[in-house]
Amino acid sequence: MKSDKTRDESRRSFLKTTAKGVLSTTIIGGFPTIVPASVFGKNAPSNRINVAAIGTGRISRGHDIPGVWQYDNALIMAVCDLDSNRAEDAKKLVNDYYSKKNGKNYDGVRVYTDYRELLTNKDVDAVIVSTPDHWHAPIVVDAVRAKKDVYMQKPASLTISEGRMMADAVNQSKQIVQVGSQQRSSEQFRYAAELVRNGRIGQLKTVYVGLPGDPAGEDEPKMPVPKNLNYDMWLGTTPDVYYTEKRVHPQVGYDRPGWLRCEQFGAGMITGWGSHHIDCAHWAMNTEHTGPIEIWGHADFPKSGLWDVHGIFRTEALYENGVHMIVSNEIPNGIRFEGTDGWIFVSRGDASVTASDPIAKQNAAKKLDASDPKIMTSVIGPKEVHLTVSKEHHGNWLESIVSRKQPIAPAEIGHRSCSACLLHHAAMKLNRKLYWDPKKEQFKNDPEANKLLSRPQRSEYAIKTMASARGK
Repeated sequence: MKSDKTRDESRRSFLKTTAKGVLSTTIIGGFPTIVPASVFGKNAPSNRINVAAIGTGRISRGHDIPGVWQYDNALIMAVCDLDSNRAEDAKKLVNDYYSKKNGKNYDGVRVYTDYRELLTNKDVDAVIVSTPDHWHAPIVVDAVRAKKDVYMQKPASLTISEGRMMADAVNQSKQIVQVGSQQRSSEQFRYAAELVRNGRIGQLKTVYVGLPGDPAGEDEPKMPVPKNLNYDMWLGTTPDVYYTEKRVHPQVGYDRPGWLRCEQFGAGMITGWGSHHIDCAHWAMNTEHTGPIEIWGHADFPKSGLWDVHGIFRTEALYENGVHMIVSNEIPNGIRFEGTDGWIFVSRGDASVTASDPIAKQNAAKKLDASDPKIMTSVIGPKEVHLTVSKEHHGNWLESIVSRKQPIAPAEIGHRSCSACLLHHAAMKLNRKLYWDPKKEQFKNDPEANKLLSRPQRSEYAIKTMASARGK
């Protein structure tokens, strides 16, 4: 009998060999696409990537699960959620999709309520991590150690130290990890970055990043923990606090969850949308593997209520290349690059990932704009900088699983984007200028600021503790 390692290597070798014949990237209209598995027969399970969804809430149901099931060479075979009702809902969602697609009843989705059990399933090749922010890094670390490829929602981590551990674990594992910075797979963001990199606005001087805002909330009463929710594990590494529905997610429906506005589980919009826009700014600035060297700014924080992430804010950063970045929720939603010879503005336009996304459409009407219309029709020459082309973010991840080449948003780059956001958040909290060493990933001569690089973790769910518990 083959060992698990030999089995995995054989299967991946088969996938890669098959890809050379019919699954290799095909260029259509300048974009890569995956040739459907139906080309060589839908009844060939060895040609398929078996995927499990961990975290089955709003972003999973509306974006990540549909993003994967649209490809015939991938099969969503399992779902996992700490809320058993949501896990069962996800099972039905996926089974119903495959039943309708195949024209016959399908009931092949397995349900888990603990991702650690799911990761022991050798039939699972890859996982989608669509959990609250504070669970991203711990699950990714466990998944890559279990030899699973991963699509992880952004931001990459709750803290900079967690992000570094996550990126290092991914690098050591050689697994394929795609961060859900899907704006990289939108043509206008790539083209804007190419225009900036190739000097269409002269020397880049200033980058303005506009983000949506989050409202404060009222105090919320303590409530009984629903029997369908493993609340202790849901809290994960973070402190034990009483349950109230608006701290977690709705028990009925899939509206925007309350945890997004609690600092215990994330930093608010600075990492929520900031991870997207600052990531694309880094892409254009050619600073994807580094970060700012000075950061300063201020923010208003709620003085009471359950929801306590930042409100109105303005933070700034200076990079070693001399570029000045300004980030605020009082700037139109998007990214504006200003150079010595003009400017470029790029945004999602009126697009959103889910119906409940807080996007200010009136402030982001144009996907791409420039000081001179000629800039937007400029052709990137063959000897100029051409950035990676991805037509669709989940598809790019699946292609990378087959080819074993890095996806468009790998873990290290996702970590650096998230780190920059968390540096802006640190400046908000301390309300003074901070000096950062991007190589050491430490603040310079600032013990108070360096305390913000990590948070105390409950031992049962801490990354290092989970690793040692498995004898690693």
